[in-house]
Amino acid sequence: MERFLKRHEGRIKGIISGFDRILFKGTFRSVCYSSGLETWLATRKILQKDFAAYATTLTSKIIEKAEQFAKNQNRPYQYISSSKQSKEDVALHIAQQQNIREGLICILSCVEPCKSFRLARLSQKHKHFGMKGIDRKCLHLYFYFLDPTFGLMHVRLQTWFPFTIQICINGWEWLAREMNRRGISYEKRDNCFVHISDFARAQQLMDSFFDRRWFGVLNHFARLANPWFSAKNPLDLQPYYWTIRQCEFSTDVVFKDDASLSSVYPGLLRHAIHQFHCKDVLTFLGRRVRSDFNGEVKSQFNVRVEGTRVKHWVEENSIKMYDKQGCVLRVETTMNNPCRWKAWRRVTRKNKRTMAWIPMRKSIQDMHRRAEVSRAANSRYLDALSVVGDTIPAKRVLDRLAQPIIRNGRSYRPLHLVEPTDAALCQAITQGEFLLHGFRNRDLCPLLYPEADKDPVERRKASQRLSRRIRLLKEHGLVYKVRKSNVYRISRPGLTATAMAYKLRESNLLQEAA
Repeated sequence: MERFLKRHEGRIKGIISGFDRILFKGTFRSVCYSSGLETWLATRKILQKDFAAYATTLTSKIIEKAEQFAKNQNRPYQYISSSKQSKEDVALHIAQQQNIREGLICILSCVEPCKSFRLARLSQKHKHFGMKGIDRKCLHLYFYFLDPTFGLMHVRLQTWFPFTIQICINGWEWLAREMNRRGISYEKRDNCFVHISDFARAQQLMDSFFDRRWFGVLNHFARLANPWFSAKNPLDLQPYYWTIRQCEFSTDVVFKDDASLSSVYPGLLRHAIHQFHCKDVLTFLGRRVRSDFNGEVKSQFNVRVEGTRVKHWVEENSIKMYDKQGCVLRVETTMNNPCRWKAWRRVTRKNKRTMAWIPMRKSIQDMHRRAEVSRAANSRYLDALSVVGDTIPAKRVLDRLAQPIIRNGRSYRPLHLVEPTDAALCQAITQGEFLLHGFRNRDLCPLLYPEADKDPVERRKASQRLSRRIRLLKEHGLVYKVRKSNVYRISRPGLTATAMAYKLRESNLLQEAA
């Protein structure tokens, strides 16, 4: 990220990173699977054939309590006929119309798909019946609040068994209220800040967002929506188990004005679309490029109301870039499946407690690790864009490399990065995994000399030839060697030179001259 900020420091006002939208999910784990529900029904002496009638009474109680809650707060209870309609737009319209500044805005109900159970035959041979998980539709309740701490947020409750709940909180809404309390002036448009008087203090506040006691916060809102989740716990259910279903972590680069961003954004888009390939996207999201990877990597470009966006997916997770409000460049990592990354946690191995890297959990306990992974992904993405917008003429960079040099009494030939031989070497060292982890001789050999793998003698000759070529890059300042290792990394001048050479080779000169 530092490279990008250094490149555009004259245009940038400040930068801030943090969670945008976080979707928490609460589940009654004791009854969210078939055998657990059967056990729970047996302990309450309820026949499985009576489950539907019993669940209907519980649903009626939830709806009745919601209607009463809205009436006591003098707020509307409204049915939404289409699940595609934006509930947030309806809630914001009600808040503006009734001049609501705090507390409950409204309760909206809508029929939407859900996961539930029904009595079904489990074995055709023995005619065995039991509870079976099914996809169905039921009424969902949306509780919209203007909370004094979290701002605009909502709670979505499934009114049918097993009463799954979702709570959506926006980190930027929380930050705005924290800055109000501490006297930090700002200008907020839509869901981003176009000005903050003290970006450093605002970032410190945003970093403290992870340290909240989320179990208590989420349980508080769950009790407001679900009458069966209370201190007395009339259904004898275990408390909600809270996970993060989806989280968005964004890095906002705030430019001084609209013209500052519009002068560089088209170039950033072109670079992201044409030069970020599958291996690069894997690298941004911290995934190693492995031969056994069989997931899907794809990119998409579209123009939306919020801004022009380019988005890259790696399986369930994604990273995207778009402009907001004319002067904010946002890079955002969306994490739907955290198991693709690992966290350093205490585990039990061979009856001993030890620390190890294991797949990240969906639990809210790994929120700090989610932020760390997402922040690093955004930083790598911006670093990869740091070569765009360079005002240095290509001849100033390439002409210098085209001259022979002498180091320690030894002469080295010129580099011609546009010619096929040197261009292939530069294209190899700028692959995504090498930008992240560096490269060694044996990493480049299969790429540049694939035919040498079949013969040990040819492989040794190819390795020696490649060592001389890497030494040539090093002496010209395009790469440097990591101390006490055999790993090389591309330097900042190397990134600039290789990007220029690639653009010259791929550009249509006749079209450019027309």
